[in-house]
Amino acid sequence: MRGPRGERPKAHGKFLYAGESKLYVRGVTYGTFAPSPEGAEFPPPPVVERDFAAMAESGVNAVRTYTVPPRWLLDAAERHGLRILVGLALERSVGYLSDRREAPDFERIAREGVGDCAGHPAVLAYAIANEIPASIVRWHGQRTIERFLARLCDAVRRADPEALVTYANYPSTEYLRLDFLDLLCFNVFLESRETLASYLARLHNLAGNRPLLLAEVGLDSRRNGEEAQARSIEGQVRTAFESGCAGAFVYAWTDEWHTGAGEIRDWDFGLVRRDRSPKPALAAVRAVFEEAPFRMNGTSPRISVVVCSHNGGRTIRACLEGIGRLEYPDFEAIVVDDGSSDSTAAIAREFPVRLLRIPHGGLSNARNVGLAAATGEIVAYIDDDASPDPHWLAYLAHAFSETPYAALGGPNIAPPGNGFVGRCVANSPGNPVHVLVDDQEAEHVPGCNMAFRRSSLLAIGGFDTRFWAAGDDVDVCWRLREAGSSLGFSPAAMVWHLPRSSVRAFWKQQVGYGRAEALLEAKWPQKYNAAGHATWGGRVYGRPLVPLLSRRARVYHGVWGTAPFQSLYEPAPTLFAALPLMPEWFLLMGALAALALLGILWPPLLLAAPLAGIAFSASLLQALRGARRARFDRPARGLLERLRRVGLTAFLHLLQPLARLRGRLEAGLTPWRRKGPAGRAFPRPRRAAYWSERWLPHDLWVRSIEGALLERGATAVRGGDFDRFDLEVRGGMSGSVRLLVAVEEHGAGRQLVRVRTSPRWSTWGLALALPPLALAATAAASHAWTAASILGALGLFFGLGAAQEAASAQAAAQGAVEEGIGRVALSLESIQEAG
Repeated sequence: MRGPRGERPKAHGKFLYAGESKLYVRGVTYGTFAPSPEGAEFPPPPVVERDFAAMAESGVNAVRTYTVPPRWLLDAAERHGLRILVGLALERSVGYLSDRREAPDFERIAREGVGDCAGHPAVLAYAIANEIPASIVRWHGQRTIERFLARLCDAVRRADPEALVTYANYPSTEYLRLDFLDLLCFNVFLESRETLASYLARLHNLAGNRPLLLAEVGLDSRRNGEEAQARSIEGQVRTAFESGCAGAFVYAWTDEWHTGAGEIRDWDFGLVRRDRSPKPALAAVRAVFEEAPFRMNGTSPRISVVVCSHNGGRTIRACLEGIGRLEYPDFEAIVVDDGSSDSTAAIAREFPVRLLRIPHGGLSNARNVGLAAATGEIVAYIDDDASPDPHWLAYLAHAFSETPYAALGGPNIAPPGNGFVGRCVANSPGNPVHVLVDDQEAEHVPGCNMAFRRSSLLAIGGFDTRFWAAGDDVDVCWRLREAGSSLGFSPAAMVWHLPRSSVRAFWKQQVGYGRAEALLEAKWPQKYNAAGHATWGGRVYGRPLVPLLSRRARVYHGVWGTAPFQSLYEPAPTLFAALPLMPEWFLLMGALAALALLGILWPPLLLAAPLAGIAFSASLLQALRGARRARFDRPARGLLERLRRVGLTAFLHLLQPLARLRGRLEAGLTPWRRKGPAGRAFPRPRRAAYWSERWLPHDLWVRSIEGALLERGATAVRGGDFDRFDLEVRGGMSGSVRLLVAVEEHGAGRQLVRVRTSPRWSTWGLALALPPLALAATAAASHAWTAASILGALGLFFGLGAAQEAASAQAAAQGAVEEGIGRVALSLESIQEAG
């Protein structure tokens, strides 16, 4: 039914709302029943009235039907304060996809199904179909079923524009990409709470910033017993709410169940028996529904909410109002005014917060001031342009109590109604994102929504103050993981985060992020590749760019398509496919344009002009593709608004890497940067052997060399699981040296330690040096001496630079080997050195 002011339910971030009130779905399924003479698969009205009254008395607020209910049933639901998830049962027509000549008009069936339901205040949402069998999806193909469901979704929206639309999926077809749905619904039957919680974390990642609703949970009491059913359903429903679901439907209200084959009497999933007498499960479910989303008790940890602000007067009021609406028993709010010259402090004084005013010292310094003042055992940071969900702290506290994580993050979602530019910015790359190692453990959580155990944050010394405006969150996450701690992600601990509201502000933000990348690369060179880009071990969530030439994802179906959980596996993009996504792609376009200008001196270079056009076209196509995938909080009003949205969003896709590039270049993160200490050694393969009277494990020998390299200021990167080297010393983007250590055992604790160094020139270096040299030779053969000189100088610049980088890495490697091995060996004698 509608809320107190007549509002229909809406999807709002990770939850459902009716007006200003959050709506947790406490539901049961109803049916299917034997068809009436009129064809409705529901009991007679008097039975429905009694069932709905009993549901309402038991704390139920929503009912899921599997077929379209008659109008009188919706009226009855409204009288009892129940909302109906209307099943349109269009899965019954999916078989016609194989025969287009006999296929009905699916959109017409959908519109007729909505029929009298359209606009009714008791409608929660429409489920266009339920569990299309995995074998049928495999037969028709993933894309065919996705397009089929998208057509049905559009038809329902045209028939009832204000309604929510969903599809009841299940684990065997979880790979279906259904981004057009308003909320994600899944039927999941897992009795283990731990297993269910793990799978719900996966489903949350599939749902993204949309609500996740469990459309079926339950257990058969005939085979398991009524007491076991009660315990299992209580655990399933409690886990659903604790995991951040927007609600759950218990399957089913009654044991009475009919299918096309007649009454089913060998399954008893109901909370009440066929005669409507209650089972123990009904009382168990009622208790959980009353506590939803979870019980709060006096043992909740104290949390300090810290807001750091520098001239945030435009947004901090909404932030503090949101903090004032938090539903948590024990927290304090601290505002650190980082030298603001606007109204930030005056606004903060209007709220029950502790205000700390300090000279402007940067974001990390302000965070540390808040940490020092905090009295909670958990410190939660939120930006001054963000506003928390009312249960933000409750979900964080629950996750901390159930896990050993030292830090937690959650989604940051752009609020609706943020203006035209803000909506486009929210759909553009460069917004704060999280990186997950798996469905629950994080590698990075963004600073606008992150919380720490205070003791863990103090143990690593707080935030590094070199990060003035950005990059502090990445650094602190890496430091915690390096110290042996783990990070987690709570999908329900969400905040509303305002995107930049103007193109100029977006540009300034992205330039700042580029500068922060340079600072991070200088401190954490081992976390970056030779080109200066962070190498994440996990998956980046949010709105990452998808390469134009991305490799096709594969679905794990299992043998004969029988796997119960069928997932989508997406391979990482190749280097060639990822190039147009990099900021340095603009440097390539500039270089090609410069070569084309040299065509004035040597006409064959004019061929670089179409290559520059192709490079720009790749970026433009990438931008348009990203703009087409954008999701806005409301449909466009006409073609003009749709074109404006696509145009600005595509422009921002082009602008973002260019702004990032400017920040990176200004801060020294250039492709031609040099790494490591001074010193040169001719780069050639070398081998050395060292005799030691002291036995040490192999990894300690390698660690000693690594430590010596780091002390010298060299960039040392460890080899991966499939690499045939132990360490790589980088002299820059183009030249490096790889080390391999082997240890021979000679008894009585004596060892012979062998070390091999091999210089290496990267593909980047060769690609930069060889083409200009080849073109210079060709130009010289054509007597175009000016062009040949310019091209030759360019090729030599990159070629000699690569050699210099390798020479620097060689010197650092040789010195570190001598120093590192000599440091740990009690008796050491150099045996030989051979080329």
